[in-house]
Amino acid sequence: MKTQVQAGDVVYLTDEASNQVKGHHSLWNNDLRPCSRDEHNWPGGRFASLWIGMCICLPTYSLASGMIALGMNWWEAVLTVFAGSCIVMIPILLMSHAGTKYGIPYPVFARLWFGNKGAHIPALARAVIAAGWFGINSWFGGQALDAILSHIFTGWASIGFHLGLAFLLFWALNVGIATRGPQAIGKLAMVAAPTLAIGAIVLLVWAVVSAGGFGHMLSAPAQIHGAKFWVAFYPSVIGVIAFWATLALNIPDYTRYARTQKGQVAGQIVSMPVTMALFSFIGIAVTSATVILFGTPLWNPVDLIVRFPTLVVIVAGIVVILSSVTINVGANVMAPARAFENLWPRRITFAIGAVITGILALGMQPWYVLSQFSNYIFNWLGTYGTLLGPFDGIAIADYWLVRSRRLDLLQLYTPKGRYAYARGFNMRAVYALLVGWIIAFIGLVVPSLHFLWSGGWFFGLLGGLFSYWMFMRGEKSVLTDEEYEAVTVAEVAPSGPSAGTAVTTE
Repeated sequence: MKTQVQAGDVVYLTDEASNQVKGHHSLWNNDLRPCSRDEHNWPGGRFASLWIGMCICLPTYSLASGMIALGMNWWEAVLTVFAGSCIVMIPILLMSHAGTKYGIPYPVFARLWFGNKGAHIPALARAVIAAGWFGINSWFGGQALDAILSHIFTGWASIGFHLGLAFLLFWALNVGIATRGPQAIGKLAMVAAPTLAIGAIVLLVWAVVSAGGFGHMLSAPAQIHGAKFWVAFYPSVIGVIAFWATLALNIPDYTRYARTQKGQVAGQIVSMPVTMALFSFIGIAVTSATVILFGTPLWNPVDLIVRFPTLVVIVAGIVVILSSVTINVGANVMAPARAFENLWPRRITFAIGAVITGILALGMQPWYVLSQFSNYIFNWLGTYGTLLGPFDGIAIADYWLVRSRRLDLLQLYTPKGRYAYARGFNMRAVYALLVGWIIAFIGLVVPSLHFLWSGGWFFGLLGGLFSYWMFMRGEKSVLTDEEYEAVTVAEVAPSGPSAGTAVTTE
């Protein structure tokens, strides 16, 4: 029987197939189900707005600070950010294809490689790290809110717990917005992106005018040259890659709504690497101006805006808060909320998953993670990048090399179906995960091979990719061309978001 419809770039379940698996509440609910034809409605511009909104944030602003501290000059630091962003865009686009074609969220995609029960391993790994980032961005946003309130209310700063209270208020704002779901997150990005871009440009113009031009701001020479530069460049570019290694995994949560593959690819390519580089440049330029104007580098924009008049503090603070909310609900809620939802689809909704994410973020103690700000970019990013790299490799190998992009959607929601493996676990994926981790950890214990650890995301990805590809040879769950055609029918109605259902045959 034909159970899925191919409509241009996207595949969706027939009405008959959807009704058949709706009763399997252990694998299906309204958020985890594949998108209908009408729900593939995001144009390329929506993805560009999403990325611009997520890139213009405090961690990006401060990302190049560690590179400057290592001895790079301004253009070397910006080039490092751009290079790392371009590299991580490769796995992002490879993962995006599956979301667009089959309309499935990340936890369901993970069933394909780990099994319908084993999928909890990559989903929860991504969830814990996302919760950590949720807390970090909430702490940044809480600082901005605290600065605004201190300038509006004269007695605010006298409250003993005023910073903690501002943090909790901002945390609650994030959780409240996140519970409204992924479509609301996409709409937020459409509003936030132009606002944040204008705010960044205004900040740069102020810095240039106040410091007397770019010449004064960017005159500091590089402190490292030759081999010393490459020693600093290598872990720095890996840190930039790890910055978005999380979203490289769960990008299907967003691209599942794309109209076309071309649209989502173009929207992502033209936005993320350029925005990351430009906003890092703004961070470097403005911070250089603060040295001239205030005699000390102010890498945290909150430390800068509190030096302005109250009206400017309020406006700038709102922009900072908007940026923190956008990246938090955009990059750090979707994956964990879906992961928790996947644990118990019958009871846990996306909104409940978002609340659990917020509670877990508090447990991650972001104030402690940021207590040594100069190291957190490399330690935090480097460690979790190493842990996530093999998952990226396994997913890419499964979809592109093992299955050649052919899936049976119905079976992803069938408890004892094609992708259940042995009692719900694909142990070959677990073994490939261990191979990727071991390769990276060898560099941690063998000094001469430390490059394996400092480049843990990259080598973990390669280790997971190639070992999984080898382990999965002869796997019986892989669809042949004939099997794919047996369950797939081409859409006969006019294409487009308003298209009707296809005519299917037995």
